[in-house]
Amino acid sequence: MKLSAEEKLMYQVMKAIYESGIPVSFKGSMVLKACLMEAGFTEDVRHTVDINANWNTDNSPSADHMVESIQHVLTKSGIDLKLHLYRMYGEGRSAGFELTDPVTGDVLFTMDVDVNRPVPQIQMYEIADVRFLGASPVQMIADKLSAISTDKVFRRIKDVVDLYYISKAFVFDRDAVVRALENSRKTLGTFDGFLHRSKELKHAYEKFRFSGNVDKVPFDEIYQAVTDFIRDVLPET
Repeated sequence: MKLSAEEKLMYQVMKAIYESGIPVSFKGSMVLKACLMEAGFTEDVRHTVDINANWNTDNSPSADHMVESIQHVLTKSGIDLKLHLYRMYGEGRSAGFELTDPVTGDVLFTMDVDVNRPVPQIQMYEIADVRFLGASPVQMIADKLSAISTDKVFRRIKDVVDLYYISKAFVFDRDAVVRALENSRKTLGTFDGFLHRSKELKHAYEKFRFSGNVDKVPFDEIYQAVTDFIRDVLPET
């Protein structure tokens, strides 16, 4: 599996944050890539330019505390990036950070951090010399199912794509997925959009851009594979 220059740098940032002891665990595409690599999946997958994380503490951290903590870790680790908070977290809203080149000011990637949300199932990942805590495979499946089971699926086509990748490396465990949904206080919708508006879904997929030289698998292949993979939680027809 090929990694972009930005993704390699993002893994270094994730490693530094983990080793610092800051109460952060990771989720999203960067964790999915690690998960797939550990499972022996070698095909190229879609690239990303953001890190997704959870920050969980007894108290609500201030904006200054979050920025100073992460910037200190980057500097101490020799990672030459400037951190900027452009969106403060709130009810239903993650904190948004930009990580920029200190010389040019160019934004290299972003980081979205949910603060004190329900603690997801996490596990240790290790790729070469990079170690970090990230969402477990079953938690990622649960999160993506929750999204595509509603009409959000048309805005979250990347979750359908990710479930396709996951289906190539993992077996679907309905009971474990249901437990992960309950523990993270998430629910499943009716899957109406996914099941009955496939033409609209295909249109959303055709507009979805894959960066780099990653092959775009035909929609019908992805749709069938995901449908088969999640069949145990789909409503009876």
